[in-house]
Amino acid sequence: MSWRSLSGSASINRPRQEAPITSSLFNPEAFSGKVAFVSGAASGIGAATALRLADLGARLVLADWDKTRLDAFVETIGSDDVLALHVDVTTTASVEEAIASAIGHFGGLDLAVNSAGIDMPRCETASYPSEQWDRIIAVNMTGVFNAVRHQIPAMLARGGGSIVNVSSVMGFRGFAGQPAYTAAKHGVIGLTKTAALDHAAQGIRINAVAPGFIDTPLLSHLSEENRQAAAALHPMQRVGQPGEITNVILFLLSDAGSFVTGACFDADGGYLAK
Repeated sequence: MSWRSLSGSASINRPRQEAPITSSLFNPEAFSGKVAFVSGAASGIGAATALRLADLGARLVLADWDKTRLDAFVETIGSDDVLALHVDVTTTASVEEAIASAIGHFGGLDLAVNSAGIDMPRCETASYPSEQWDRIIAVNMTGVFNAVRHQIPAMLARGGGSIVNVSSVMGFRGFAGQPAYTAAKHGVIGLTKTAALDHAAQGIRINAVAPGFIDTPLLSHLSEENRQAAAALHPMQRVGQPGEITNVILFLLSDAGSFVTGACFDADGGYLAK
């Protein structure tokens, strides 16, 4: 069926003006003046994203449970526009206070990357410790809800904004011995889609990214044999680097992704294509 047969005319429903092509991702000040909140900012994907946002002119609100490690990381950024906060994402009051601090310090909030997450030893579902389940769900899923819940009103006050939640390939597939992590990452994708629908007409874009196995502290406990096994799960035959996920996150945050919301972008070396 052609466009002409759908519209009755090739020109009647043609947009009056195409959206301008933006070079924002390649602009050295793409996020200049924007206030960006990043959780899990002391290491891994969060740290890599914070560094690139700083390079591109953003003012940063960096949150992490490990304040000592966060403070050491902030010293490497080389920017004065950074507010470093100890935040427990599992506690709504802690997240609410952090967002209020961002507004008080910088005047508002424009961007957010929710990347705080933890992993724990693998264990079959029938014997999975309930306290381990509770902890992973609290950090990896409820923590994202707490963040989004308080980020959205702050962005509405600015007339719009963009949020990226970090899920995982395990948000699409099962993984033996990881019932809590897998459930939490599935939940992050569902939350992302629902929140995006709720606020799409209000200028808030909410998306997710699903990394494969990435060379972050979450993999630090693996033996060399297990690291090689993790790499072999990807058709590219390697694990990813944090900066490779950051590139996807920056697209979703930027005006280059202006018509993207409720999406989850795979960045997984082909893992989910199998």
